[in-house]
Amino acid sequence: MAVEWEGAAVVLAVRPHGPGGAVVTLLTEALGRHPAHVPGGDSRAQAAVWQPGNLVEARWQARRPEHLGSLRGELLHPVAALAMADPLALAVLAAGCAVAEGALPERLAHPQSFHGLVSVLLALAHDASRAVPALIRWELTLLAELGYGLDLSACAVSGRSEGLAFVSPRSGRAVSAAAAGAYAPRLLPLPRFLLLEEEAAAAGPAEWLAGLRLTGHFLARDAFGQQHRPLPEARLRLLERVAALAEAQGMRGGDAPGGGGASPEAGSAHMV
Repeated sequence: MAVEWEGAAVVLAVRPHGPGGAVVTLLTEALGRHPAHVPGGDSRAQAAVWQPGNLVEARWQARRPEHLGSLRGELLHPVAALAMADPLALAVLAAGCAVAEGALPERLAHPQSFHGLVSVLLALAHDASRAVPALIRWELTLLAELGYGLDLSACAVSGRSEGLAFVSPRSGRAVSAAAAGAYAPRLLPLPRFLLLEEEAAAAGPAEWLAGLRLTGHFLARDAFGQQHRPLPEARLRLLERVAALAEAQGMRGGDAPGGGGASPEAGSAHMV
């Protein structure tokens, strides 16, 4: 007896498969990351639907749950087309899709990651500067759903919630500026918009860069490192683009976020 499902999904990736077909990887709320075959997926009309980043209404059918199955669908929101004119928006879209495809296990529900990624993609339609901090916050959600959540609630040293400015690259716990002391250069700066969501609108490239380095460290070490895989190229390209924007901001006299710098290699710190 055939099995099937229908629902909203995010297109994460697409590749040619067989004569005239394509394999599309979706992210769904109930079934997580899910690959499927699209007959005629290389046609112009179908290609417009199955672009990475698009929101679609998908209908999947197969003889058995573990089969690749056949996929059909309709476009709900053309995120890929809307992002095409803005290099930063396109970089955010590509990075989000690549991280979700590479980090999330196949056919296991991660509803918070699904809804978070949808929010990131919808933000792209308004302003890429809103989507960058949304992407970073989403990466924290993804890490938490995978069991690698960071603890940004209180200082790992003092136990107090005031003045949090860093994260230990070893434990993923927040550290206050007062408690960091001489260890500050070994810690990862913690941008304020990750503590207070209302700060996201005021955050700029320097804060985005700190956020991307923070989540990128734990994605590389845990979500991808456990699979013995590097961070996706699309995620690295986003980091490079934001680093260039932060450098340009600095040349114009913009302020960088407080705290010492730290690279992904700072995991040797043993403070907390």
